[in-house]
Amino acid sequence: MKKLIFLIGWGLGICLPAVQTEAQQLVVLDLEKTIRLANDSSLEAFRTQNMYLAGYWEYRTYKANRLPSLTLNMTPAQYNRDITRRYDSEQDLDIYRSQQSFYAYGNLAIRQNLDLTGGTFYIDTELGFMRSFGSNQYTQYTSVPIRLGYSQSLVGYNAFRWERKIEPLKYEKVKKEYIYNAEQVSELATTYFFDLAMAQAEYDLAKDNVASTDTLYSIGMQRLKIASISRADLLTLKLDVVNAHNTLQNAASSLKRAMFALASFLNMEKNTQIRLELPGTPRSLVVPVDEALAAARTNNPDFLELKQNILEAEQNVDRTKKESRFNASINASIGFNQVAEQFGEAYRRPMQQEMVSVSVSIPLVDWGVRKGKYNMARNNLNVVRTSARQSEASIEEEVVMTVSDFNIQQSLVSSAEEALDLAILAYEETRQRFIIGKADINSLTLSLNRQQEAQRNYISALKNYWLNYYKIRKLTLHDFMSGFSLSEKFDYDN
Repeated sequence: MKKLIFLIGWGLGICLPAVQTEAQQLVVLDLEKTIRLANDSSLEAFRTQNMYLAGYWEYRTYKANRLPSLTLNMTPAQYNRDITRRYDSEQDLDIYRSQQSFYAYGNLAIRQNLDLTGGTFYIDTELGFMRSFGSNQYTQYTSVPIRLGYSQSLVGYNAFRWERKIEPLKYEKVKKEYIYNAEQVSELATTYFFDLAMAQAEYDLAKDNVASTDTLYSIGMQRLKIASISRADLLTLKLDVVNAHNTLQNAASSLKRAMFALASFLNMEKNTQIRLELPGTPRSLVVPVDEALAAARTNNPDFLELKQNILEAEQNVDRTKKESRFNASINASIGFNQVAEQFGEAYRRPMQQEMVSVSVSIPLVDWGVRKGKYNMARNNLNVVRTSARQSEASIEEEVVMTVSDFNIQQSLVSSAEEALDLAILAYEETRQRFIIGKADINSLTLSLNRQQEAQRNYISALKNYWLNYYKIRKLTLHDFMSGFSLSEKFDYDN
C-alpha cells in the first residue's frame, strides 16, 4: 500500500469554517522531522538541557576543588576607641584607661587538598599593622614572609576520597540522563505525532462518510419510489446521514485539539497548520534480547543511579563509623616571622616560626547516640542494596518486554496494512453492490465499520512500533538500526 499522506488543515476553510479564523502557516512534517524539532525547540528539550548543565557545572566545581586555590584574606581597616581595664604595676591595681588603636591585616594563601590522605597543604604569607594613639603612641608591623603547613585528620572521615569515587560517577550519570531524556522527548513527540495522525484519519473517514451517506440517502429515496427498499431502510439511511454529520463535528473538534497539542509541544505558533506524512512499512529489524540487556546495564542511567545510591550509603556508614570513635587531628607549620616599628624592618632577619598542634576528641558518655547513628547507616545500606537489586530486576524486565513487543510489532504492521487494503476494497465493492440493489443496508454498514477499524488498527500498529523503537533506544542508549551507541555519540559531539 502506498504511503498515506494526511493533509491537516488543507481545505479547512471550506469544510471547517470555525477552525480557520486567521491566516495560518503550513508546516509539512514526517516522524523524523517531528522528533528533530522536538529535541531542538520544545520546552521539554530546553528543560533537559538545563538539567544537564546543572550537573555539568557541579562536576566542574568538583574538579576545581582538586586544584590549588589562591585566597586573599584582608582586614583593610579596623579602628577601636574604648575604655578598657588595665593593670597598673606602680599602684598594684587594675584601672580603666581610654585607648585608641588602628589595625590592618592581610593574608595570601595557596591551599591544595590531597584526596589520598584527606589533608590540606598550604603556603601563605601575612602582614599586619597596628598603631596606638593617645599618651603612649606606638606603631608596629608584624610579618610572616612565608609559612608552610599541613593539616590532617588522623583517624577521621576522609570526604575527599569519597568524592573521588562518587562525583565522576554522578557526572557520567548526568550525561546519560541527558541522552535518556532526549529519547524520552522522542517518545513524547511520537505520541503527539500519531495522536494527530489518528485524529486526521478519523476526520477523513468522517468526511468521506458524510459524502457517502448523503449519496446513499439520495439513492435510497429514488429506490423507495419504485418500492425497491422499505421505508424502514430509508429511515436507517437518514439516521446514518445524521450520525455521520455529528461524527464529523466531533472529529473536527478532536482534530483541532490534536493539532494544537502537537504545535504547542513543538513550540510552534498555536495557529500553525501541520501536514503529516506517515512513515511507510518499517524495514526488518530484530533486536537481540541479550544485546539489549547488555547495553542497558552499561548505558542506562538508572543503573548508574543505583550504583551512586550504594556508594553514598557506604559513604554514610564510613562517616558515622569514624565519628563514633575518638577523633584526632594534627596541624603543623614552619616558617618565619618578625615584628618591627618600620615596614622594611619587619622583613629583615626574620625569626623562625614553628607550630605543631595535635587535638583529640574522645566521646565519653553520649548515651548511644553515635552508635545509633552508625547502626542506622549500616541498616540503610542493606536497604539500599536490596532496593537496587529489585530495581535492576524491574529495569531488565522492562527491557525484555519492550524488545519482545518490538520484535513482533513489525509483522503486526504488515498484517494491519494488508487488512486495511482489503477493508477498503471490500467496502467499495459492497457500496457498489448496494447501489445496484444487490446488498442490504446491514452489509454496507458492517463493511464501513470494518474499514474504519482497519484504518485505526494500521495507525495504532505504526504508533506502537515506533514507540517501542524509541523506548528501546531510551532504555539502552543504543541505536540498533545503525549499531551505534548514543552515549559514544554524545562524547564525540562534546
